[in-house]
Amino acid sequence: MSAFRLAIINTGAANIHSVEKAVRVVGGDPVVTTSAETISDAHAAILPGVGANDAVMQQLNDRELPETIRDFAASGRPLLCVCLGMQILFESSEEGKLPGLGILPGKVIRFAADLTNADGDKLKVPHMGWNTVRFLDDEVPRHPTFDGIPQDAFFYFVHSYHCRADNPEDIAATSPHGIEVCAAVVHDNVVGTQFHPEKSGRSGLQIYAKFLEFARRTEWRTK
Repeated sequence: MSAFRLAIINTGAANIHSVEKAVRVVGGDPVVTTSAETISDAHAAILPGVGANDAVMQQLNDRELPETIRDFAASGRPLLCVCLGMQILFESSEEGKLPGLGILPGKVIRFAADLTNADGDKLKVPHMGWNTVRFLDDEVPRHPTFDGIPQDAFFYFVHSYHCRADNPEDIAATSPHGIEVCAAVVHDNVVGTQFHPEKSGRSGLQIYAKFLEFARRTEWRTK
């Protein structure tokens, strides 16, 4: 069996090296890359992102990577997408004009300006800071990447836009912010988190560790 190859797709976003560091802490040996060949040759990949939809999509378009990422997702190999990396899985975003990757049906929309909590207090946008995450175990089987994460564990969020999936079964977890926000998605081998595992302490590191375990178990899928 060949040596396990993990690619972190460099979108030019600020959290690339934080993600790389977190993966190394849990025993991974990733390659940060913009090379379509390196991504295509990997056993698993991570797609991070922060900032604006069009800035990241333009980076990917300039490097002719969208088709590479779509082919990777379609191949059955594990793909973990973080924050804006999860948002660009969808078809479009109100944040910009450039289309997303279209791997998942749906769109990304801005939080309403009049969000309130259960007590009627106005909530701030962006949704920023620690918040609870609840997995939809009764509706969607728990993905191995999320094994062992307690219900209502706290994770760190920073976003002004949120995902609206056309297929409810793609939503793996939610978080409360005036509405039930899509906090994680799962579609076969594709996993996404709106929150930042690399900023979320022990629980976040556990997600990277479990993703690596899952990816190594599915190495047989690669050519």
